[in-house]
Amino acid sequence: MTHQKIKILPENTTNKIAAGEVVQRPESVVKELMENALDAEASIVEVYIKRAGKSLIQVVDDGIGMSEEDVEICIHRHATSKIIDYKDLDAISTFGFRGEALSSIASVSQFEINTEQRDEEIGTSIKNDDRLTIVKEKGSFPKGTSVAVKNLFYNTPARRNFLKSNATELKHIVETFKRISLSQNETSFKLFNDDNLIYDFPAATREERVQAVIADNILDAVVELKEETNFISVTGYAAKPTFLSKSRADQYLFINGRYVQSKVISHAVYSAYENVLEKGQYPFYLIYLTLNPSKVDVNVHPTKLEVKFEDEKTIYSLIHAVVKKGLGTYDLVPTMSFNERNVEREKLNIQKFSRSNKDDFSDRPSFGRSYKSDEGIYNSDDIEMLFSTLNEEIKKNSPASPVSNPFEEIPKEVYHERNADITAQSGEKLESAFIVLLHKKYILTQIKSGLMIIDSHVAHERILYEKALKALEADMPFSQQLLFSHTVKVDLGDYEILKEIEPHLNKLGFEIKFLEKNTIKITGVPSDVKIGTEVNTIHEIIDEYRKNQLEKKLEVQDNIAKSYSCKAAIKAGDKLNEQEMRLLVDQLFATSMPYVCPHGRPIVVKIPLLELDRRFERT
Repeated sequence: MTHQKIKILPENTTNKIAAGEVVQRPESVVKELMENALDAEASIVEVYIKRAGKSLIQVVDDGIGMSEEDVEICIHRHATSKIIDYKDLDAISTFGFRGEALSSIASVSQFEINTEQRDEEIGTSIKNDDRLTIVKEKGSFPKGTSVAVKNLFYNTPARRNFLKSNATELKHIVETFKRISLSQNETSFKLFNDDNLIYDFPAATREERVQAVIADNILDAVVELKEETNFISVTGYAAKPTFLSKSRADQYLFINGRYVQSKVISHAVYSAYENVLEKGQYPFYLIYLTLNPSKVDVNVHPTKLEVKFEDEKTIYSLIHAVVKKGLGTYDLVPTMSFNERNVEREKLNIQKFSRSNKDDFSDRPSFGRSYKSDEGIYNSDDIEMLFSTLNEEIKKNSPASPVSNPFEEIPKEVYHERNADITAQSGEKLESAFIVLLHKKYILTQIKSGLMIIDSHVAHERILYEKALKALEADMPFSQQLLFSHTVKVDLGDYEILKEIEPHLNKLGFEIKFLEKNTIKITGVPSDVKIGTEVNTIHEIIDEYRKNQLEKKLEVQDNIAKSYSCKAAIKAGDKLNEQEMRLLVDQLFATSMPYVCPHGRPIVVKIPLLELDRRFERT
């Protein structure tokens, strides 16, 4: 990298920079000096703190260093080597760019800079005295730059009095040190507090750095995120639902290596968890975005924490999809066990989510074809099968008696190949696995670890919800025409709601005509709606939509999808034969989130074989 000389920015450029107070507390100084060290290509950065930064903050790096001319000018306001004119603000690729930090620091502290370039024998030192007079000296110094900031705010007592306790100020410094350490894993970082080495992070892989900074066992508690597109790269980690916290503290977002905050991305992450999150719970996440600097604006706020994206909608959709896909690659099914004591008052414990290895789905039921490709995208040949649901047509053509061999219609080579894969993973032959319907509500089926119980209604609801979202996005409605249309009079409120949501209902496959005097005519419905229930389904969708609108304030399309899936799904009490149950289970585990329904209810739980053995005194 060719070292750009430090220059004073012209006024037409400084006017476009988000102005503000850079130095708010000791943490601000640590942040600015560490970022300057990284911009100077440092491979080692050491931070020394005394009295939580109030008496000393020193950052030492082995970067490219500064020339004598650069050192003299660097403490002037808007002096920077990072940009030249206002056009550079449109594509910022360095941490610093405003040229405000050193001048702001110098004005409120006693500071000293010692620097020497890599190819020079003599370096330069500058410092200020009590009267803010600058003193310059030549000498021999370690290669790189050392900036020492002493007695911060000594000349502005009001601001010094505003500082919090040493413990609080040190906490802020540590947080910033960790964030920067997470952003640059190939750089070594050390933090000393009152001459004690607090953190020592040698250069490492990203996984090793995350373990060093967050926790040794953090990788057991997260799912990996990874997606590459033509314009953006997304990598990182997000917490498994069993490892949620009560605060937002452990949430990290880096864009091109810079730690930032974004409400857009936070919301995208939260929405990907859907209703797995309970009120007051927050997921840990660590997300690294790499994209063209011209597509994101970091010149929004003086702290450089806030950003604006050129295409927020695309970024939101991508992050939501990547996190949801990551969560979907793990088995998150709750496990049920019984209390060992107090048998008379025994209750079921639900261990919220059991662990499993990435991409290990051997502990799921499988009844034939796999509907999902390795990339997580549905194959075109499978779309029809995946979204064929338990409608009247299936019921009409289903055998009345139990199906003894539900795989007869699948080509033998496909079935045997699939069954061999599952057998290799789970050690059991699934052709002998049983599946039964309990009280016309719950599907019971055998899995590798024991018994899986599936709520048939919410399972179907999850399937229909994801199908509805795809239909709303695709805008390619497919309607089942009614042999006899229904003319229905509704109250004025329902009539107005229907007029409002009719374009969305039409995308799902409803065909509704609006007549006079609050009367509607239903001429077509989606294939998932049972013949004979069309009118009730419409009324129920309106009621559910209104309730969601008032209580949850959902976005319109999400509200439509949730209302439709809830009311079109099979109900408790609906009889299912074996073939229908197997199809339902296969479709459920082809969805992106087969563990909770769109309203947050669990779909699946497991009872381990070991628990059953214990109850029958086999252990």
